[in-house]
Amino acid sequence: MNEMILETERLVLRKLEQGDFDEVCKLLQDPVVMYAYEGAFSDQEVQAWLDKMFQRYEDDGFALWAVIEKSNGELIGQCGITYQEYNGGRVLEVGYLFRQEFWHKGFATEAAIACKEYAFQVLNFDEVYSIIRDSNVASQNVARRNGMIEVDTLVKHYRGVEMPHIVFRVSRENNLKK
Repeated sequence: MNEMILETERLVLRKLEQGDFDEVCKLLQDPVVMYAYEGAFSDQEVQAWLDKMFQRYEDDGFALWAVIEKSNGELIGQCGITYQEYNGGRVLEVGYLFRQEFWHKGFATEAAIACKEYAFQVLNFDEVYSIIRDSNVASQNVARRNGMIEVDTLVKHYRGVEMPHIVFRVSRENNLKK
């Protein structure tokens, strides 16, 4: 198993690996979980997703990580840090995606806060973002619990659909004032 990147009270975050394919399918092939992506992924799209994360580990040193629940060792989601296009440049985003049976238990918030702190303390970034589909209220609430505020809106185009998104941000300075 890959080495741990982050640890929280209930979770371990580590790099995804090819052996996680079946577990990642449980997440990315669930149409309820993937509604913000306009539907579940095929096996080929899951593999492309994993390959993209592997490439980001190589290129950036970070990406979305596997979220493992300590109590049972199960991969329950993904959370991490990626570069996203915004306002003509690239910003650091805290992103998260969890299997629906693990929703509303605080796991996304716990993992997202740990990733934000990692971005500030380890990667030494001054601000981080979360860019969330406007219909994804639960994820917006996680961003707010992560100390983020709404700063903008934008439209992403994915699978032929225009998707309004809300841009959330927190700065290191504002994070320290909490």
